[in-house]
Amino acid sequence: MKRTATAAWNGSGKEGSGTLTSQSSILNKTPFSYNSRFAEGSGTNPEELIAAAHAGCFSMKLSFVLGSAGFTPDSIETTSEVTLDNGSITGSHLTVRAKVPGITQEKFQESAQDAKANCPISKLLHTQITMEASLL
Repeated sequence: MKRTATAAWNGSGKEGSGTLTSQSSILNKTPFSYNSRFAEGSGTNPEELIAAAHAGCFSMKLSFVLGSAGFTPDSIETTSEVTLDNGSITGSHLTVRAKVPGITQEKFQESAQDAKANCPISKLLHTQITMEASLL
């Protein structure tokens, strides 16, 4: 399986702007710029998209890990906070809140650690990944 996305950029790094389009068209000429990346301008940015990818990938992987252990989650909500520092992504912090009937805290934490280590985006990032996982 392969997925694609295209970035189109016009102008200089600071004054220019660009758009992002994904294969599925969920992103369809979505704007991004210096201000949306390094300030509070409107539009998206690569780090936000990495955070979304990490949160989504982790949540799905955790669901699979829990399922393999005989548990079906009612809900999993994951927030990823990606840190960009001096031009490098230095970490992703996952905050996980899940409702999993019948699971012990120990088994949940074990499952969350498994998902953190083995979701494809975690493996791709090659950076420090921290996590706070709590059962609801």
